[in-house]
Formats: sequence, structure tokens, C-alpha cells
Amino acid sequence: MTGRNTYRNAVNNVMLSLSGVCAVLTVSTLFVILSYLVYNGFSSLNLDFFTQLPKPTGQVGGGMANAILGSAQVVLIASIIGLPIGFFAGIYLAEFGGKTFSMLVRYTADLLNGVPSIVIGIFAWGVLVVPMHHFSALAGGMALSLMLIPITARSTEQFLIEIPRSMREGALALGATKWRTIATVIVPAARRGIMTGMILGIARISGETAPLLFTALNNEFWSSGLSSPAATLPVMIFTHAVAPYDDWHRQAWAAGLVLLTMVLVANILARTVISRGASLPK
Repeated sequence: MTGRNTYRNAVNNVMLSLSGVCAVLTVSTLFVILSYLVYNGFSSLNLDFFTQLPKPTGQVGGGMANAILGSAQVVLIASIIGLPIGFFAGIYLAEFGGKTFSMLVRYTADLLNGVPSIVIGIFAWGVLVVPMHHFSALAGGMALSLMLIPITARSTEQFLIEIPRSMREGALALGATKWRTIATVIVPAARRGIMTGMILGIARISGETAPLLFTALNNEFWSSGLSSPAATLPVMIFTHAVAPYDDWHRQAWAAGLVLLTMVLVANILARTVISRGASLPK
């Protein structure tokens, strides 16, 4: 018995040490990437970066004000389209879904979550850009919404399912209809979790490049409207990073830092929301 306990303790210590080493490597890799990005990007950040347009090739300076505004524009379009559709799809799956059809919807949503973003971009190009005969911010926002819908639907469903069944039965016993129960009891109880899923979904699509290359394309100037090409931070990072100009490389690092900061703020906001009362009632 003593020999067996010694063997078990030895195996436990080895696996615990291995897990700790892997955790340290994971965290270290993240901090190395963040440190490298901050070191290269922070030195290139200035007021011009946020207020000026990109300079022509060969000229030093300029900024990416149009890309910052374009990213906000495209993500806003995606949110307006994707969040309501995903939200109501999640409600259907959690509260009304049967077996066959709901299983098909869940499988489709999970499959869409795993589809490479460049495939989404090609699809949006064929369905939106080709019939319209031009690239546009609207097409970019709709392409990103295709990625946001399944994320929102699945996260909404999961948080609604966690609501105790007794809350539904209590509301129905008091005479509330099914939809009134959902709107006044179930959704408010899960609102913080649902908001967290939406915020993380928006953060997820904010850094996508491939769909925007096929839809919004790019623009060195201010966008003239939703039906015209628009500059976005991810695409500008790509174009500046592969260019042979040192000044463009510095601006790419600065844009990467700004984009990472935006995603980091979204994640912190989501953590804050879920930590301030996201615990579900029992």
C-alpha cells in the first residue's frame, strides 16, 4: 500500500509540475507578444496618428484617423445586424426549440464559428460585392455580422438555459404568457451574461482582416458613405506591414497596439459586467 501511495504521489507531482510549466509557457508567450507590441507600437503613437490621414508613399508622418473611424463604422453595422438576430436565435433555441430543428440550428451555428474568416469573406464578396459592382463599408459590416450571429446565438442560449426552471414555472403560474415570462423574468435574470457574450463577440470580429479585404477593401481617404470602400485598422495593419517602408512599419505597430487595446478594453468590460452580478439566481 505504501509503495502504491508513493507511486501515486510521484505521478501527481510530475503532472502538477508539467501543468505548471505549460501554464508558465503560455503566460510568458502572451507577455512576450504584448511587450514586443507595446515596445514597437508605443513609440510610434502620437496625436497625428489619431487625427490625420495616411501620407502618400515616401512621405513620413500621417496617421490612421480614417481607419479608426472606418473600423468603428463597420463594427457598428455588424453589431446592428448581428446582435439582434443572434439574440432572438438564442431565445428560440433556449425557450422554443424542439429536437430536430434546434439541433440543426445549433450545429449550423457551431459550424459557422469554425469556418475560416477568409471563407466568410469570399462568400460575402460573391453575394454582396459582385451584385453591387463595388466594395463598401456596408458589405464589410454584413460580412462581420455573419461571424457575430452564431457567437451571440450560442452565448445567449447558454446563459438562458442556466436560469432555474422554477423561475419560469413561477411566472407562468402567476398568469404570465410565455413571451411575457421571457421578456420580464428570464432575459433580465440572464442580462449580464448575455451582455458579456455580446461584448466578447464584438471584440472577436473587431480584429478580423480577411472578410474586410474582400468587402470593404481599403481607402486612403475619408469614406464618403456606407456604399463606398472604407479603411479599417486590420486591413491597414496588413497593407502597412507588408510594405517596404520603415515608416509604414512603425505605423502598423502603432495600429496593432491601438487595436489590441480596444480588444483588451472590451474583454475587461466583459469581465467587469459578469463579475458585478452575473451570478444566476438559485
